[in-house]
Amino acid sequence: MKYLVTGGSGFVGSHLCERLLADGNQVLVLDNLSTGRYGNIANLEGRPGFELRVGSVNDYQLVEECVRECNAVFHLASAVGVRLIVDQPVLTIESIVNGTDNVLRACSRYRRRTLITSTSEVYGKSDQLPFREDGDSVIGATTTRRWAYACAKALDEFLGLAHWHETRLPVVIVRLFNTVGPRQTGQYGMVIPRFVRQALAGEPITVYGDGSQARCFGHVKDVIEGIVGLMNHTDAPGKVFNIGNDEETTIMELAKRILAMTGSKSEIEIIPFSQAYPAGFEDMHRRIPDLTKIRNLLGYEPKRNLDAILKDVIDEFRAGQSI
Repeated sequence: MKYLVTGGSGFVGSHLCERLLADGNQVLVLDNLSTGRYGNIANLEGRPGFELRVGSVNDYQLVEECVRECNAVFHLASAVGVRLIVDQPVLTIESIVNGTDNVLRACSRYRRRTLITSTSEVYGKSDQLPFREDGDSVIGATTTRRWAYACAKALDEFLGLAHWHETRLPVVIVRLFNTVGPRQTGQYGMVIPRFVRQALAGEPITVYGDGSQARCFGHVKDVIEGIVGLMNHTDAPGKVFNIGNDEETTIMELAKRILAMTGSKSEIEIIPFSQAYPAGFEDMHRRIPDLTKIRNLLGYEPKRNLDAILKDVIDEFRAGQSI
């Protein structure tokens, strides 16, 4: 099989490329290297079956050419991170919606199986925990820029499922919940690499809000298992699946855990959202995935708990491999 991976130089995308190549497949990466890093896939250059094309999913002609050459498409290209979403909302909306439209139009033309990565953000401010794929989405006001990302990704889902409904284009939607692990950086607001870098540098660990907000973190290798499994399963198209880990921790507990595991003497500094983000920023207090659907279909079960995830990230930072 030859797979197209849009956004393949990114954190999740690079791990996916490695997995696909290890399984004996060919991989074509389309990435403009805007939020990904060439260093994530530099070790793949020159390997049989791997090719990188630097370009944007907003270029329909290029997307069509890439889709035509491949048997199936993993569409991961997207604006990423809370900081980018708040600071550059136009880029966020255009790159997500236009890019996904181009990918789906090309896949429809050549009848290519497609997997689209969405996000837990689409659940918005819902308090129906744990989040089920058929649960309601509760989105904030359009005047709050943070919700642009959730709405754009929700539109991606609607568009993908519309192609399935109208023409039975085999489209699978996956909602990722705080995927973390080696190669992830804190550049776009990701909390674990930011805390680890601060702890190892002896800097204050900056906890936004009051630290009581809770999240579930899934190791990227566990997530990749789910993504690949769904792409290959005959009963997955036309459906939406949560992928991640349902082990919950508060952000304050996370900071303390990282301090203990690194042996750092850093102090924890509380920074109100009003200082960390522009006026009107909103955050979700808890985000827990219901993994029943993917468990029933694939037997999916995360193999790595939070301590294992943190150890991998800390080890990589200590080795000087992350920024």
